[in-house]
Amino acid sequence: MDRITAAEVFVQIAERGSMAATADALEMSRAMVTRYLAEMERWAGARLLHRTTRRLSLTPAGEQTLARCRRMLDVAGELAVPPEDEADAVRGLLRMACAQSLAQEVLVAPVAAFLRAHPQAAIDLRIDARPVNLVEDRIDLAIRITNELDPNLIARRLGDCASVVCAAPAYLAAHGTPQRVQDLAVHNCLTYSYFGRSLWQFTDAAGEPASVPVGGNLSANETQVLLAAAIAGAGIAMQPLYAAAGPLARGELVALLPGHVAQPLGIHGIYASRRQMPAVLRAMLDALAAWFADPACWPPALPAVRRSPRRPAGSSTPPARP
Repeated sequence: MDRITAAEVFVQIAERGSMAATADALEMSRAMVTRYLAEMERWAGARLLHRTTRRLSLTPAGEQTLARCRRMLDVAGELAVPPEDEADAVRGLLRMACAQSLAQEVLVAPVAAFLRAHPQAAIDLRIDARPVNLVEDRIDLAIRITNELDPNLIARRLGDCASVVCAAPAYLAAHGTPQRVQDLAVHNCLTYSYFGRSLWQFTDAAGEPASVPVGGNLSANETQVLLAAAIAGAGIAMQPLYAAAGPLARGELVALLPGHVAQPLGIHGIYASRRQMPAVLRAMLDALAAWFADPACWPPALPAVRRSPRRPAGSSTPPARP
C-alpha cells in the first residue's frame, strides 16, 4: 500500500479522533481507512491507537509515528509544483480565529493590508477567547499568543509579544508597590483561567531568570477583562504590552519592576496540515510573519509609559492582598 496515503490517513485519524470522520474527509470508505491503519501498525510493529466505544487516542508508539508521518507529509508537500502565477492563486475564503484583544489591537492592520494586496481573497475572522478545534470549528488558521503550545499542533511562530506587569495607582496606594519579583507572591494578581497555576517569569538586567507563583481572587480567559479589572484597581496584571500601552501612557496603570523584563510570549499561527496548503493560507502566514518581523510594524511604537519609582535603599512598603 502507498505509505504517503497511509501516513495521511493516520494523521487524519489522530487529528479528527474518528475513523468515520477520516473516511468522510478523505472521501474514502471506512474499510479502506481501517486497512491503511492496520498497515501502519504493521509497519510500526506496534499498536498505534487505544480504541474505546467513545473515542480513539494515541499510544506512545502512536505519538512517535504521528510525528514521523507529519515529517513525511511535509517532505511530500514540498515536492508539489506551485502554480505559475502564485498571486493569481491567492483567492477564496480564509477562516481565522483569535482572541478579541489580538484582533482589535494587532491583526486589523496586517489583515487589511493582506486584503488590499489580494483582492480575490476574503477573511472570516472568528473572535473567541477559547482555543478552537480547527476541524470541528472549520477554522483554517488560528492565531494564539502562548509559550505553552501543544507539541502535537502544526504551528508556525510568527513573532514575539512583549509583556508588562502593571497595576492601577489606587491599588498601589492601598496595598504597596512590589519592589522584587518575589513580592508578587503576596499581592492580589489577576490571572488567566487557562492555567491552574500561574507562574510569572522574568529576566533581570544581568540576564538572570526569576520566577514567582502568583494567584488572586479574579481570573478570566480574556486579556481585555483583566486589563479593565487592573485599571479598576482589582489587582496586579501581566498584560501584553500592545494592550496596556494606552492605559500606561494615560497614567491609568503603572508599570512595575523596572529592573526586570517579563518573559515574552510567542505569537503562533496554527493550522491543520502542511500538505497541499491552500495558497491563501500560505500567503497569509507569510504576510503575518513579514509584518511581525518589520520593526516599523512590530513591536508597535509605544508612547513613554509611567513606571513605579524605585524606593531608596532601606525603605519599603509592605505589600498585602486586599
